[in-house]
Amino acid sequence: MSTLAGEGVDVSCVIRDKKAPTAIYFKEFKGYGDPMIYYYRKYSAASKFSEADIQPEWLANARHLHVTGITPALGERTADFIKKVMEQAKANGLTVSFDPNLRRKLWSEERARRVLLSLMPLCDIFLPGLEEAKFLIGEQPVAEYGKQFLQIGPKLVVMKLGQEGSIGFYQNEAVQSPAFRMDKVVDPVGAGDAFAAGLLSVLLDEDQPLDENVLDICLPKALKRANLLGALATQFKGDWEGLPSIREVEQYIEGQDMITR
Repeated sequence: MSTLAGEGVDVSCVIRDKKAPTAIYFKEFKGYGDPMIYYYRKYSAASKFSEADIQPEWLANARHLHVTGITPALGERTADFIKKVMEQAKANGLTVSFDPNLRRKLWSEERARRVLLSLMPLCDIFLPGLEEAKFLIGEQPVAEYGKQFLQIGPKLVVMKLGQEGSIGFYQNEAVQSPAFRMDKVVDPVGAGDAFAAGLLSVLLDEDQPLDENVLDICLPKALKRANLLGALATQFKGDWEGLPSIREVEQYIEGQDMITR
């Protein structure tokens, strides 16, 4: 909580559970490939979330809700919990983004597919990677993924394409943005979350981020920033600790030298 507060996150609505531990996971680096991840989330405080925990003040002063597919996988009632939060957000006029963030170790593939597909109609912005898209609806051409996901309900589908960058679909439009190339990958964990942060930080500067005319102008910038943050997140160990400020992002994109001392 101290770390979150230090980053400017409002922690006033945090619920403390004296009987349940905070979840933890470990990353094992082998010097090649992705690190192995070991989760210890069973019986954690977060795994006990239910609809009874939802408070109106969570959404009262917000304009956007971002959720991931990890939360519904944590416990017996967390899927119903996150679905209700999304429904209330939509009812309150918030826009909702959803990153499926597939974690096969947390639940069965059958349940994961069923729950993730059930949440898609409740989001405005859907953020799958290629592996997640294939998991949800089978192997398709990228353009077909965009078309089918839009038919389910989101107004904007943004797909992470790895070394090919990303592509956004809305209405009858498709906008692709190339990746930022990095010489090496230190730790890929957290790149998807950084990508989402980059995308949303541009879109939410707009009063009507999902208006077609707004997307015509802003989506190329949003994809470019998302690709950059996703790439930079692979350059340090940890999920978020080395991420840049907005000013540093702008300097990087503009090719300016950063003044460090």
